[in-house]
Amino acid sequence: MIVRKSAEEAFRAFADPTVTSRFWYSKSSGPMVAGAELRWEWETYGASVDVRVKEVQEGRLIRFEWGNYEQPTTVELRFTPHAAGATFVEATETGFQGSGDAVVRWVNDTVGGFTTALCAMKALLEHGIELNAVSDHHPA
Repeated sequence: MIVRKSAEEAFRAFADPTVTSRFWYSKSSGPMVAGAELRWEWETYGASVDVRVKEVQEGRLIRFEWGNYEQPTTVELRFTPHAAGATFVEATETGFQGSGDAVVRWVNDTVGGFTTALCAMKALLEHGIELNAVSDHHPA
């Protein structure tokens, strides 16, 4: 997704929980720094996940593992400068395990989740609007 902000601003949106909690999760135990072991919470859903930050390249890359640590997946967030001060933000998740149908459901959920989070981040950074898209995505 192209975000019309600098790579540094887009990167900070994911690295700094005071920003990220405005568009993705509701709480984090800390910032995305290499070696951090974090806990993210989505209070609306009563859900949480453990996160291990594997690599951080300021303004360029965040790589982390999350989920069930017997079968974690790896997420890579890339921030590539684009024309006129914009940034291409790309989320890639790898390492899915299990049966065909289970993996397809898992991939479908993650694609939808990251698409929603990226759209919400774009609205926040470009227009100052908090969409509540993640918290409203699966109403009770």
